[in-house]
Amino acid sequence: MSNTKNKPLSKIVNDLTRPLKSHKGFVIWVLFLLLVIGGGLVAYIWQLRVGLGVTALRDYVSWGLYISSFIFFVATALVGMLISSVLGLLGIKWITPIARIAEMIAIGFAMLAGVIIILDMGRPERLLNVFLYARIQSPIFWDVTVVTSYVLISILLFLLPLIPDMPFLRKTMKDQPKWKQLIYKLLSFGWVGSPEQYKIVKRSMRILAILIIPVALAIHTVTSWLFAMTPRIGWDSTIFGPYYVTGAFVAGAAAVVVVMFFIRKSYKIKEYITDKHFDHMAKLLVLVMLVYLYFNINEYIVPGYKMKRGDDAHILAMFTGHFSLMFWLVQIGGLILPIILFLFKPFRKPVPAMVLSIGIVVAAFFKRYLITVPTLMHSNYHADNLPVEYTQYWPSIAEWSITMMAVAIAVLVVTILAKLFPIMPIWEVAHENGISYEEMNKFNAEDSDIN
Repeated sequence: MSNTKNKPLSKIVNDLTRPLKSHKGFVIWVLFLLLVIGGGLVAYIWQLRVGLGVTALRDYVSWGLYISSFIFFVATALVGMLISSVLGLLGIKWITPIARIAEMIAIGFAMLAGVIIILDMGRPERLLNVFLYARIQSPIFWDVTVVTSYVLISILLFLLPLIPDMPFLRKTMKDQPKWKQLIYKLLSFGWVGSPEQYKIVKRSMRILAILIIPVALAIHTVTSWLFAMTPRIGWDSTIFGPYYVTGAFVAGAAAVVVVMFFIRKSYKIKEYITDKHFDHMAKLLVLVMLVYLYFNINEYIVPGYKMKRGDDAHILAMFTGHFSLMFWLVQIGGLILPIILFLFKPFRKPVPAMVLSIGIVVAAFFKRYLITVPTLMHSNYHADNLPVEYTQYWPSIAEWSITMMAVAIAVLVVTILAKLFPIMPIWEVAHENGISYEEMNKFNAEDSDIN
């Protein structure tokens, strides 16, 4: 689905490796991320020294911005499974230029999902107890297990397609620092480009693509069970598993569109990530958002119809009360409006698609906040003789700083991966362009370098 047809291999290799050598704007961007990380690190050291009292978390609202962020990070990470596995196993070819972007996002955000849990702990040195004294009946232990498994499989699914690219990088990056060349040499794993090696890589990729599907479904289903396996109003639901998974597809797909746009612009690879890719991703977003809209309607219409004791206060707080402004902005701006606009082709162009996707990602973040916080505040709406700060919640500056630090670290991971390795698999792009594996081997065996 790209405009690479009839391009010589040297042109493809040059186009996809050139951004790895150029540093225009890269240093400024990294310094900005490091500044955000530095601010969050100061806040976290303060939190470690003083305790969780520097946050707005109290005995009643004990899960706040940190846990909301954890759910958001896990959700966004699921896009690796959606793009690389589900669409890849269906044989959809247009995902080739963007599959690696999805895997980078999956790795960065899944890794930071685990970090967020540590940030939420008042005594992080006790993390080891989760493994030493794990209880098989604890959903928290299940969550730790599937998050770790998903990170490991995502890393493997990212590294495997990189192996055939290593000869191209070793050939074209000879003028780069020695440490880079060493990384490329180590990750080549003795690759010579034989038919048997290509066969092993493809078979291994397929096995991992199949294996990651149940793990990815488990990671967000188990996350939903942390909430749904309690009798609290707002969480006591049997649909939370599929509800969380479809919401994850929405957040992740929108994040891919945003990253696609900025990579295409900064790397100048419009011939590879084309308008067609934005068009297809927007259509995919419409599909997953429609399913997610169904679950959103179901989440409120069922308890709203029955109106069990306590449901009325929770629903009214969302629809017309304390959380109504955030609720309607999330539902309309992050779900209903994008669905309508994406039905029209002009809004599936790169710039409109990127703008709408940013709105979807932001709304997805605050949707997790709405899932977490109102329920914890609900039972205290009529609490007497308690300080206001115990029955209300809004994140403190420390919480926002630490959360933004986690986001910046996840983005930094994606940035570094995109700077070290080609943003799309050179060998797959070349093969789809009609270039045989034998031609690739011959090209890499030549002594001349690419300028």
